[in-house]
Order: sequence, then C-alpha cells, then structure tokens
Amino acid sequence: MIRIGILGDIGSGKSFVARSFGYPVFNADEEVSKLYQKEKKVFIKLRKRLPHYIFSFPIKKKEVSKAILSNNSNLNKIIKIIHPEIQSKMKLFIKKNKNNKMVILDIPLLLENKINNKKDILIFVQSKRQEILKRLKKRENFNSKLLKKFKNIQFPLDYKKNKSHFIIKNDFNKKTLKKSIKLILNKVLK
Repeated sequence: MIRIGILGDIGSGKSFVARSFGYPVFNADEEVSKLYQKEKKVFIKLRKRLPHYIFSFPIKKKEVSKAILSNNSNLNKIIKIIHPEIQSKMKLFIKKNKNNKMVILDIPLLLENKINNKKDILIFVQSKRQEILKRLKKRENFNSKLLKKFKNIQFPLDYKKNKSHFIIKNDFNKKTLKKSIKLILNKVLK
C-alpha cells in the first residue's frame, strides 16, 4: 500500500487536495472533531486536566480554544490527550484500508509527531499567502492568536517543503489540481 502524506500551511487547502486524489483519506482534523463530539473518555481526561475550561460533553471547540489562548501549557495538555487517540484511529484506518492501492494522510502534524514512515510519499501543498488568509478569515472560528499558537508547534514550511517528494501549487481550481494529481499518480503508481 502506498501512503501519501499531505503537508502544507494552515489554510493552504490540504484537505481539498487530499480528497481530490480519489483514494481513502484519513483527516486528522475531522477525527479530532469526532473525538470532541463522541468520546466521553476524552472529555473526562480533558475535564480532569483543564477543569477551568472544559465543562460539558460534547466538548465545545470554544472551550478548547479558550483553554489554548489563556495558557501556553494548556495546548500541550490537550495534545498529550488527543494525539495518542488520533494515532490509534489512524492505525485502525490503515488496517481497514490495507487492501487499497493507496491511502492519503491529511495530518497537520505528520512530521512533527513522527507519524510518517520512511517510505511515505510526501506532497507539499503550496498556496499564495493572501489566498490562504482570505480563506482562513472565512472560517467560522477564525482567530489569529489561535492560528499563531498552532503555527508555533509546527515545523517551518521550508523544512516541510524540502522533505516533500512533490509540490502542488494550489490555486483552488479543480481542473489545475486534477492535472497536478494525475502527474503525481503517474509517477507514483509506476
């Protein structure tokens, strides 16, 4: 099975690119949302670690955001609870899709958490800065301070770009994207 890891800046369109491959996608952000909505044990752990911020189940993203913004150590507390859960969900996803030719890993901290394998094919999604900001500001819970906190725990974009086997210039146009993906798949599936 070929594993493709999608890398790039927050808001660069990684999920859009991942879905465009047409293979099963593991989307870590969606999995985190599911944990907040459905996993009572995650709520109990977060409530215990952050009693002044996490109050009710299902967990509200506003409560998590408030915890992250109010104290630098809170993000680490959340990460220590959430990341092992996401890694076990990813392992289940890979096991479930073991007969597929390819899977796509849309995991923002793929390299930072050393989740990738040496054989993984890494693709960097590159988008124009102003396009990213325009898209981020449209998001329901956009908060520039929160964005900065998340960027601080990520490797520099140049590092991710240098580690990548391919670069997709994402102009958020499906036709252009399909062409880029087709070129990559032709090389990868040889």
